[in-house]
Amino acid sequence: MTRFLNRTATPLITGLFLVALISGVALFFHWNAGAFHAMHEWLSIVLILPFALHLWKNWRPMTAYLRKPVFGLALGASALAALAFVLPTDAASGRGGRPPQFALAEVMLSGTVSEVAAILDQTPDALTERLGAAGFTVHDPEASLHEIAVDSDQPDTALYAVLAVD
Repeated sequence: MTRFLNRTATPLITGLFLVALISGVALFFHWNAGAFHAMHEWLSIVLILPFALHLWKNWRPMTAYLRKPVFGLALGASALAALAFVLPTDAASGRGGRPPQFALAEVMLSGTVSEVAAILDQTPDALTERLGAAGFTVHDPEASLHEIAVDSDQPDTALYAVLAVD
């Protein structure tokens, strides 16, 4: 078994890295994101096992890298690059570097039926009717859509199907 793991760790890392590379580039350029998103997430998780096996197999040479300052600098630079995507871009919002469509969706859910209906070029009554048909109960038209979802025991994400304009 050890021989098998030693022989397959590096080829698996190479193959899965290439998959992550290609799917990551496709996601960056928004090419068929539906197909590449799950592939990128799941196979990047699968990459953890061959990576651990590769470290185990090459631990002795790896310790030589650990003693060199360039290794620490590379890890530090990588951590700083990752931190740039995690830290909020606006200290007040706490939103970080996520895509703007998620921020827009959050703003929509904080709006009332009247506010969102105006954005969707509908009357508040028409939107209330659509929400009711989808299983949402609107007790207070001045409640936010998020509050309506909570009161209706439904997730916020169920609102997006109702709000989607045909």
